[in-house]
Amino acid sequence: MTAIRNKRRMSVGDRIFHIVNYTVFILLGLICFYPFYYLVINTISNNRMVDLGMIMYLPQGIHFTNYVKVFEVDGMIRAIFISVSRTVLGTALPVIFTSIAGYLFSKEHMWHRKLLYRFTIITMYFSAGMIPVYMNMKLLHLMNSFWVYIIPGLLSVYNMVLVKTFMESLPAALEESAQIDGATYPQRFIHIVLPLAKPILATIALFGAVNQWNAYMDTLLYINDSELYTMQFLLYEYLNQASSIASSITANTDMSMIDQATQVSTTALRNTMTVITILPIIFVYPFIQRYYVQGVMIGAVKG
Repeated sequence: MTAIRNKRRMSVGDRIFHIVNYTVFILLGLICFYPFYYLVINTISNNRMVDLGMIMYLPQGIHFTNYVKVFEVDGMIRAIFISVSRTVLGTALPVIFTSIAGYLFSKEHMWHRKLLYRFTIITMYFSAGMIPVYMNMKLLHLMNSFWVYIIPGLLSVYNMVLVKTFMESLPAALEESAQIDGATYPQRFIHIVLPLAKPILATIALFGAVNQWNAYMDTLLYINDSELYTMQFLLYEYLNQASSIASSITANTDMSMIDQATQVSTTALRNTMTVITILPIIFVYPFIQRYYVQGVMIGAVKG
């Protein structure tokens, strides 16, 4: 009833404002959505028409041959496994390490807390540069190792600051009551702090997952073994060599068995590999989004 009354009380100016507001945001949403939609319809449409730029709004000659052929590219399945593995481990382990570090630094009676915290924060402002980092990875024997994807990113100082600030905003009485009941620091951290810190942990998990999934520079710099190539690195290489890859796929296909409209082309290969790379993050994001805004706002502002 209250909502109905408020609706009736809306003035003409309020109605105009809401109409303009919704119109603007719908248009902005369509502008953001269309490039991805355009990419998808071009991967499932007639490849000849795609090469000629004739597919703009609706798919034509729908087929899924491009996706089948991309997964037949040499090393693609292995690269997908490496990408998924580094994303899962490279997200879960940093969340664990970052949450522990943030919890420790949120305790005022931590041993040399201020000194250690300042040394940690300094790393946000100074970087050794690419060559020293490369030499460091080499001396640590991480070259051509899967762990070069995981170990360097185990602790993000920026994310740790977010977690620390969030945990400092939690009511101290919750831990104090558990402490009176005899709970140790690990017990209080696991059973009280972590459940309450889900928003900020989901936020840094999303940051980490996106970074790990999209990363390819570490493969370019530190990996020579093709067994450890990620899907993003293969995409980087194949986008630069799309013409030869498309020709290779065509040469290995019995042309008498397929329609010319589904013949893999350079444009179709690029579009398809880009969609395959983007889709996993798009599917994961809706499940984390409800925590995202809350985690960033609470973790970024102390009060």
